[in-house]
Amino acid sequence: MSVPSPCINLCRMSPDTGWCEGCQRTIEEITRWSRSTDDDRRAILAVVAERRTRLAAASPAVELRT
Repeated sequence: MSVPSPCINLCRMSPDTGWCEGCQRTIEEITRWSRSTDDDRRAILAVVAERRTRLAAASPAVELRT
């Protein structure tokens, strides 16, 4: 089974981080996703998880969608 996209259809790039506010991926990661292997997708998701952790620690009042 293919690794599902983390996209939640809240596609807006943050000027502060350069990440999508919905999925926390960069433009490069988003455009590369459809051509990525499952291993590459899992690597992107690991980076996204780390970003979400850092973002939540910096802004505890912000609720992240998963």
